[in-house]
Amino acid sequence: MDIPKQVRFELPEWLFAECDLQSPRADDAAKMELAIELSRRNVAHGGGPFGAVVFERQTGEVIAPGMNLVMPQNSSLLHAEIVALMFAQSRLQTYTLASGNYELVTSSEPCVQCLGACHWAGLSRLVCGAPVALAESAGFDEGPRSDDWKAQLAARGTPVVTGVNAAAAGEVLRAYAAEGGFRYNARTPASG
Repeated sequence: MDIPKQVRFELPEWLFAECDLQSPRADDAAKMELAIELSRRNVAHGGGPFGAVVFERQTGEVIAPGMNLVMPQNSSLLHAEIVALMFAQSRLQTYTLASGNYELVTSSEPCVQCLGACHWAGLSRLVCGAPVALAESAGFDEGPRSDDWKAQLAARGTPVVTGVNAAAAGEVLRAYAAEGGFRYNARTPASG
């Protein structure tokens, strides 16, 4: 088997046809509505129940959307937060978002991988919807996070807000589990 010379992925076509990415969002609730909409639509198109968006914090401009692309792209790394951060950094042509006032709004509290990415990305703020316990009750193994993860991020310059539109975000996770959505975890065989 040959080693590929590059790895490439694209945002799905439905995103541009079905979602308003041009209108600024005025507050945390409106920003979270977009992240939840991405999670819901992603499930409808065969993806996982997670959505995330990088915004310019003051203007509410959408910098980059993200949705879970693990299964469609065959990559355990492509969680919604990672996708949004990668496209934001590509759009802004920078490896860190610390030079601006950029925040990540995500439909669920981050797993251990995405938590690390939030630290490295240089975000001005992280805004979360559903608690990690709901993702875990839906069958996802979110990994070993420390109990003081919010304080740890805040101490490094990224304050965290949790529970924004948590009921609506949690409903996407509950519906995914109830409908038998595939739980792609590190130890789950790749089928579904």
